[in-house]
Amino acid sequence: MFLRAHPLKKPLQTLVFSAPKYRSSGHFTKQCFTRFTVHTPASFESCTTRAYHYERNSASAYPKRSGTELWTVAIVVSIAIGSALLVPLVRTSLGSTTEERIPTSQFDVADLTNSFLVMAQNTPAGRPGTLTPEQERKLREFWAVTIKVFGVDSSDEELNGADTPAATPASEAPVADGKKEKKKSKLNVFRRHKGEKGAEADSTTTSGTTTPSDISRLSISAEDDKHGQHADFKTAIANTPPEELRRAFWDMVKYDHPDALLLRFLRARKWDVEKALVMMISTMHWRLEEMHVDDDIVKNGELTAFQTKDGDAKSKKNAEDFLTQLRMGKSFLHGLDKEGRPMCFVRVKLHKAGEQTEESLERFTVYTIETARMLLRPPIDTATIVFDMTDFSMANMDYTPVKFMVKCFEANYPESLGTVLVYKAPWVFNAIWSIIRGWLDPVVAGKVHFAKNIEELSQFVPRNQIPTEQGGDEKWEYKYPEPVAGENDKMKDDGAREALQADRAATVKKYESIVLEWVRAGDTGKSLEERRKERDSLAEELRQNYWKLDPYVRARTLYDRIGVIQDGGKLDFYAEANKESLVAPARVSTSADDLD
Repeated sequence: MFLRAHPLKKPLQTLVFSAPKYRSSGHFTKQCFTRFTVHTPASFESCTTRAYHYERNSASAYPKRSGTELWTVAIVVSIAIGSALLVPLVRTSLGSTTEERIPTSQFDVADLTNSFLVMAQNTPAGRPGTLTPEQERKLREFWAVTIKVFGVDSSDEELNGADTPAATPASEAPVADGKKEKKKSKLNVFRRHKGEKGAEADSTTTSGTTTPSDISRLSISAEDDKHGQHADFKTAIANTPPEELRRAFWDMVKYDHPDALLLRFLRARKWDVEKALVMMISTMHWRLEEMHVDDDIVKNGELTAFQTKDGDAKSKKNAEDFLTQLRMGKSFLHGLDKEGRPMCFVRVKLHKAGEQTEESLERFTVYTIETARMLLRPPIDTATIVFDMTDFSMANMDYTPVKFMVKCFEANYPESLGTVLVYKAPWVFNAIWSIIRGWLDPVVAGKVHFAKNIEELSQFVPRNQIPTEQGGDEKWEYKYPEPVAGENDKMKDDGAREALQADRAATVKKYESIVLEWVRAGDTGKSLEERRKERDSLAEELRQNYWKLDPYVRARTLYDRIGVIQDGGKLDFYAEANKESLVAPARVSTSADDLD
């Protein structure tokens, strides 16, 4: 999320300045969102694209070059000068296609829903309720192998071509042993029908590989393992108890639809179940073992950092640096773009390399993403990031946190990024972008757009929803409200928390049971629509349970204190403006119960 300058010791892989491209959306909502009269909750995360999609757009790859520090510097300077000379030509060319770059629709509050019992209007493809029969089959296959890994299904009977076991209570899943016992029963969940003549061919996934008989032997090619997730997958399968992986998954679900979370991984891996499984399990390992997302970052939040007075020097430094970034507003969540996506503004000029520890930078990044997930409401399931490059200099360049953020969105929060807007980038950034673009998946790179002035930015964000600091008309500025003593007191109420968690565990068990029944039945029995409604009903119970449980498991954030996130899941993106305005009509806000 932040940029640091240092000598380039590795050969440049990409030395061509690529002009930003924009493909107009095919989204089809109504143009009726009014800044001062309508307030809507929307969603950040995986951040996934909405009803429109971008074709892959890969940067040109050039052979690696080697050389001394002097040659490296000379190459970078040459690129920068060349890019600066090309900018007027490139921007002139882009100007001729301005009409194509303007999004064709604005967000409509009528699209939103806070209930899984009624599908949101204009729900994009590949989500619950909009799956094709083939996609439903892929989801069923993914659930089959997922519940096996979680230790929910442990019998030896063959289920629709998958030797997945029968359900055992979640509480009986092994938790004490540090290693998961390898099972010798054949796992072949990718076969279409038991005994089918072409069953062996059907066991081959879209990647062209055959499913191994043991999950622990599953592997993916090096070219598909950009972020080292295969090693994390192997480690998790070998060393993490199944019940721990299962807990990490349901903790990540929160108030989301369980199917929707799995579908993010499937879409990110182009419906290849094996690759999706590796990605999902490695993400659970990352959340559990590396970042401690739910048991530390989300649980302890801002107040714990504020109260960190004792302890070792490292802990105090990390806590101080974490709060420093919040206080300065290095990045913050505010408002919606034209497509109803929540926006994260990153003021790049506020970052200086070395001022904060790497650990605090990573914690701040994950904390921001997890907080933004609280703003998701169907059909919105992605967010927009605005990198404000005003007054950017090389002192603000920091590659390490940029790489971390790229990994977060590509590997651990799949299908969560809607659009990236690079605003007022100076000419010196052209050479830097050439390097960064080489790190990005072509699909992610295709979501990056450049806006050199307020007119171009307003093509993506209504001008009256752009703060005056960024040149817009919204009279709003970021201010950080300090944590308040006692704001997390509900987290001390063990009895209330455990009662709600027990209710949630019972609903989770029901959900897994109907999924297991679906896996066993395959294409027989109930229709896809009937089975989907069963899952939707339980997903709605989980959603309602989460918002009751939320104050007992999640520390309050600055967005809770300023009224953006309210009790019961109610949202108001412009809460401060509503409090100050005595003339403008109040925006429509949404709660967990008043929309369907």
